[in-house]
Amino acid sequence: MSNSMPQPEAAPIVACTISRDVQNFDLLIEDMEATLGESWGDLGFAEALAFFGQPEAAAMEFVALAMDETDEDNLVLMSEIITQAKARDIRVILIAEDMTPAALHSLLRQGADEFVPYPLPEGELAQAIERVRAGENAPPAPAAETESAAPQLKAGVRKDGALIVVHGLAGGTGATTLAVNLAWELANADKKNAPSVCLLDFDLQSGSVATFLDLQRREAVYEMMSDTQSMDEEIFGQALQTFEDKLHVLTAPAEMLPLDIITNEDVERILSMACNQFDYVIVDMPSTLVQWSETVLTSAHIYFAMLELDMRSAQNALRFKRALQSEELPFEKLRYVMNRAPKFTDLSAKSRVKRMAESLSISIDVQLPDGGKAVTQANDHGLPLANSAPKSPLRREIAKLAGSIHDLKGDQAKAA
Repeated sequence: MSNSMPQPEAAPIVACTISRDVQNFDLLIEDMEATLGESWGDLGFAEALAFFGQPEAAAMEFVALAMDETDEDNLVLMSEIITQAKARDIRVILIAEDMTPAALHSLLRQGADEFVPYPLPEGELAQAIERVRAGENAPPAPAAETESAAPQLKAGVRKDGALIVVHGLAGGTGATTLAVNLAWELANADKKNAPSVCLLDFDLQSGSVATFLDLQRREAVYEMMSDTQSMDEEIFGQALQTFEDKLHVLTAPAEMLPLDIITNEDVERILSMACNQFDYVIVDMPSTLVQWSETVLTSAHIYFAMLELDMRSAQNALRFKRALQSEELPFEKLRYVMNRAPKFTDLSAKSRVKRMAESLSISIDVQLPDGGKAVTQANDHGLPLANSAPKSPLRREIAKLAGSIHDLKGDQAKAA
């Protein structure tokens, strides 16, 4: 009988961190150990390229490429690591700290599958690992579904569509609700000669148009946004989805991305393409001002600024107005919309609305009533108010607004 004890088999290595020094990313070490136990290793940048040529690389599921601002001088090497990994069907998760959007944009275009900022948010790495693993096992979408989700656009069309923008001046002011329902009402504004409408969700981080219309967030959106220079009608059409064969929608990307990952030129190309193809283009903006906000404002025919009857909205409206004036931007395009406006009989609250407008030196052009639970239910079920609560007072006001916009466009077309 042998005296030697059997040795436990080492856990197979299924993932690796790749970094200049993994000790600079202590939270990454903790999360990798918590998620994978001992089934992961660590490589330097140069070591990673050599490792990909070894037989052991065949068992790798993914690598976590960790970088900070110091590594931006080695973007060529980073890109080569991503290229070599993807050539061997190894998924890539970017872990980045204090890197510029341009650098991230470049690396994501090389084919990285996930992006997680550092310091790592609680549980975010584990979720990213789940997504890349699910992506490996997910069956390809049937060809019929892919074709139906990508409307065919005609090259050379020049419709000169009206660009209508909705911007919430504070969280929860109902900007997305207005954008979605206004787009749907415009798509149904004329039963005999229905106008074509496109809804663009430009809130790249927390955009919820996809949720409000029960649409999938597709990778084609990011692929289109990451290379707008080569975008044509076919590529733009592949990024769109249709809702009930009437409304064309560009959802926010599948992953949460920095708002400045797209540039003024990218936004200008997307807006130009959409306005050429559709009669109306509705843009749901992030509440945050970014560099390309100027491009959207300058291009817009109508720019709705959403607010409520509270102090935060008043302060943000004033700051927003001052920001535009200081940059000599066309703030006169703003049309202020009061959401959850007081009822006709509530004279006290209506007086407060008037005083608020006077104190801010603005005109509140549209007042929308409180939609109540019907709005939440419609959004949760992925339906416009016209489909789920057609008698809602809020739906009726949005329908009136859409009708007035459509009539105005018709009058302008006749005058021309």
